[in-house]
Amino acid sequence: MPQTYSAIYLHLVFSTKDRRALLADSFRPALHSYLGGMLKERKSIPLAINSMPDHVHVLCSLPRTITVADLLQDLKRVSSKWIKTQDESLSLFQWQQGYGAFSISTNQIPRVKTYINNQQEHHRKIDFQEEFLWLLKKHGVEYDPRYIWD
Repeated sequence: MPQTYSAIYLHLVFSTKDRRALLADSFRPALHSYLGGMLKERKSIPLAINSMPDHVHVLCSLPRTITVADLLQDLKRVSSKWIKTQDESLSLFQWQQGYGAFSISTNQIPRVKTYINNQQEHHRKIDFQEEFLWLLKKHGVEYDPRYIWD
């Protein structure tokens, strides 16, 4: 076959260091746009981006030319630099070292989009840590509870 084709979709979740509520309402919409632009530059298609004060959810395609780890490292590195410019109090901003990356089948994209877009309502019932553990269990990811949080 002379061409390479792929249809890989990911639900990405990453948190601020120590899950500190540093993502202010005032700049979160701009952060979503910034992340979307970064994804497009990397040939990814952003399908949904939303955040809470302590974490971000992204639904996007995975380009065939980049690994999941490289995409996340790049997103977190560049967006961290951008966040530091938003307020003097954020000069030491950091993302948590790890992340969650979950594969999504194409028929689940509308459902995951809705889930991501409704984060504010969802988090009235559960916090980020409960949500992340739920996602790990839902996707069958094994983990050691002693090492899940830094």
